[in-house]
Amino acid sequence: MFERFTEDARQVVVRAQEEARRLHSDHIGTEHLLLGLLDQDSPTAAVLARHGLTRESTVAAVRAFTGGEALDAAALGTVGIDLDAVRESVEAAFGPGALDAPRGTRQPKGHIPFTPRAKKVLELSLREALALKSKSVADGHIALGLIREGEGLAMKVVHDRGIDAGTLREEIRTALAS
Repeated sequence: MFERFTEDARQVVVRAQEEARRLHSDHIGTEHLLLGLLDQDSPTAAVLARHGLTRESTVAAVRAFTGGEALDAAALGTVGIDLDAVRESVEAAFGPGALDAPRGTRQPKGHIPFTPRAKKVLELSLREALALKSKSVADGHIALGLIREGEGLAMKVVHDRGIDAGTLREEIRTALAS
């Protein structure tokens, strides 16, 4: 299937894997594909940005949903915990960066599998390309595949931002035609 992907579309998949690693995920889900799209310099990424989807806001939403939020130093400070002092003490005992990857959440090594939903998105991106009479699958087709699939964490982020999927779909189709 990937032989039909343009370089930009392949980069979305590569960046999705990188995002899964950064977020200490053992799979590549729709949220990672969305993050891969947002990490592009493309008309599709520009459409997503116009709707307020940024890499930073999406990472924050994914972390909030999956429970991967960082400790809030100010909140801990209100109960007398100095996070900087704790970090210094732990790093003195265990070495620099000891708190960077909590046990059990180290970055996965090697191949990270796609979830069934992410695989479906990639299949739908091919169908979107064929429906638009494109000979190859571009990053915009992956975005259209996410919208068409309609479920998963990526679309939860889109819906939670109040973004109309139909409007987003039309704007991406327009960007692909340009």
